[in-house]
Amino acid sequence: MSVAERKDAHLALCLSEEVEPGGAATNGFAGLRFDHDALPEIDLADVRTGVELLGRRLAAPLVIGAMTGGTARAGQVNARLAAAAARCGVGFALGSQRRMLQDEATRATYAVREAAPDLPLLFGNLGAVQLVRGVGLRELRRLVAGVGCDAFFFHLNPLQEAIQPEGDTCFRGIAERLREVVPQLGVPALVKEVGSGISETTARKLAALPIAGVETAGVGGTSWARVESLRAGDPSRRALGERFARWGIPTAESVAICRRVLPDRVVIASGGLRDGLEVAKALALGADAAALALPFLRAADRSEDAVVEEIERLLAELRTAMFLTGCATVAELRGRRLVAAPDPAAAP
Repeated sequence: MSVAERKDAHLALCLSEEVEPGGAATNGFAGLRFDHDALPEIDLADVRTGVELLGRRLAAPLVIGAMTGGTARAGQVNARLAAAAARCGVGFALGSQRRMLQDEATRATYAVREAAPDLPLLFGNLGAVQLVRGVGLRELRRLVAGVGCDAFFFHLNPLQEAIQPEGDTCFRGIAERLREVVPQLGVPALVKEVGSGISETTARKLAALPIAGVETAGVGGTSWARVESLRAGDPSRRALGERFARWGIPTAESVAICRRVLPDRVVIASGGLRDGLEVAKALALGADAAALALPFLRAADRSEDAVVEEIERLLAELRTAMFLTGCATVAELRGRRLVAAPDPAAAP
């Protein structure tokens, strides 16, 4: 199967199949609750969600997470997502730009600023494994310039590659290559996982690199082991993917780890966040922003307006959580007390 066919297959599976390993039951947030403040001493109208992220001003600490690109269908999805992000003043991350390196004609499927010139923050994206597969600074700068991104993700996906029939599992030497190229890239570089989270072991390795920050992408959201198992024709590979569908670090745990190990770097929480209350909890644990993908993908399959409605729902929930904890600004949420819920199933 070609890379283009694989990308469209990924989209189809995420839109039609159960690709999450349990959502709130696995991302770690259901077991945490805020102290309700019945005397918040602020007005709801006082609540402000605006933040600065990587030098860019956002209306809220929210990024539409990395998903796709490189095919006609992916281009339509990206255009809708980016236009909605621009309308709402939030960030947007492209899916892997590997296809741009293989075929320059696919650039239009990633060039979202042409559809959304007011997009406040755009992330480029490439699998970090490509750095040990011949991709160098010249190619990376081409990807950055080709889409006009403000920052760049190098994603880590060893589990997905291990399950994927066409997977590239040669990860030796990636840290050294990141150390070489990141200072010369020209935009801030971040490292993100794709669904298994960033552990303390990984965070300590990343702390030694000249990166601006990380995105956790912990367990609880889309399981790429499950996606690849659904795509696999080989029963043994399908069983292998399902066995590892819940492998990794829950998102809530990963956020806390990354903030502790990387105290002065950007931490973006992702991995199964599905509502504004979970976004608020991630911010309280130390995240600078939150990223969501699957809910926005499914909305984009309907329309740009559906994506805007999903963003507005999340932000209304975030503002309400801030009001009920006495936080007029996002900065005040940092370190707000979270306690273990005696009955995680009953916790909001």
